[in-house]
Amino acid sequence: MRPKRSTSNQVRHFLLTLLLPSLMMFSCLGSLAAQSASDPTPLLKSGQPVDWWFVFKLNAETFPECGGPVRACPFGGTVQPYTHFSQQFAFASSANHTLQQGSGCVGDTTLDPLGATFDQVYNGEFFYVLWNDQFYGDPLATKGAPAGHSKGMLAWNNEGNGVVLQVSTPDWPGAGNSKSPRTRDGNTLGCIPSDNDVMVSQHFFSLKLNKDDVVAVLKALENASIVTDPAKPQVVKNGGPADIQDLVKGLGKVSKSTTAIKTTLSSKVVLISKPSNLNVPPWQMVSAMLGGEPLRAATWWTKPEIPTTTPTTKVGCWDTSLGKPGAVEIATGGTWKDTAIGLEGMAEPNGNHAKIGVSTRTGAGAHPYAIFGDMNQQGSLSGPNCKSSQNGRGGLFYVVEDPQLFSGVRDLIKGAKGATAK
Repeated sequence: MRPKRSTSNQVRHFLLTLLLPSLMMFSCLGSLAAQSASDPTPLLKSGQPVDWWFVFKLNAETFPECGGPVRACPFGGTVQPYTHFSQQFAFASSANHTLQQGSGCVGDTTLDPLGATFDQVYNGEFFYVLWNDQFYGDPLATKGAPAGHSKGMLAWNNEGNGVVLQVSTPDWPGAGNSKSPRTRDGNTLGCIPSDNDVMVSQHFFSLKLNKDDVVAVLKALENASIVTDPAKPQVVKNGGPADIQDLVKGLGKVSKSTTAIKTTLSSKVVLISKPSNLNVPPWQMVSAMLGGEPLRAATWWTKPEIPTTTPTTKVGCWDTSLGKPGAVEIATGGTWKDTAIGLEGMAEPNGNHAKIGVSTRTGAGAHPYAIFGDMNQQGSLSGPNCKSSQNGRGGLFYVVEDPQLFSGVRDLIKGAKGATAK
């Protein structure tokens, strides 16, 4: 005979029988929570995370159309019959620091860095902020000075870990999640009827962030007066840690700051934020904040152009707290795959809307900087209007010290340069 259970054993057995299903349910929920808390990150393609990547989309005159499959619009819109377009691209990443030719149509699939990185947010459950000063009314009105000349996406999870995506394209992306789509415009690169954002060159930079980095990026965005709206679900889905939520709520306003921010992120990437009310030429500011580092920059260089400067060029539109800037060359031509490419602004379809630069110092003390920015080298060196063009706007710059990446970007923008200031 089986011995009788004691009264206490019978009670224990009854309670376990009653509670076991609930315990198993909570265990499953805990497992799901752990899965949903996975970090958003830069992706080379779906399922292939990296710490960072850089993409340079080539222009339509020298590298037309795509280097692979036909165009598609997985994030909304229809393929546009642009007269000139290019979605060919070069890229580098923390997995392979050498700049190399990509395949396919950048931004159109989950097999390229841009499409895969955006897809995890657009078809995921992360929190996000999108910003762009050129949305053309969907979902936000286009804004000029003193709003920031900055474009991009920041996404994060419940723990606050995230990814930032800097873009140079007007009007993309315009919705951060498929549940809150744009009302009339496309949301895939190359699928936007109101703007051909795939004719001239563009650049994209994505970086993995921890929670402290996300906070730092949000503070830099606020300082730069980015164009966004926390009340619009297409561009903001707020949540996560309370301090992040509070910072997001304050975005979309013109900052009163006159102080540039320089922060070193956990990746050792240096983040620089220019406020709109610091009325100085943008790339001279970056040079000064890097200790007077001489630079070469390729941007949307058109009137009012800021010419190439030397270490002795007088810069009257200046704030002495920044220190002294070094030389800043304007790149008007470069090379990719032994083919000359245009790097001036409106030389369409051989133009350039990327905002990228490198350090030019050689020898002892040289830093292999590759710089990815929001801002064009347009404005004024010495007035009379020191608020002219980009002088009177805000934006961000990411400075990556990496020898191989530096070499690739340096060679990409090595070529003709703009006239030197007198």
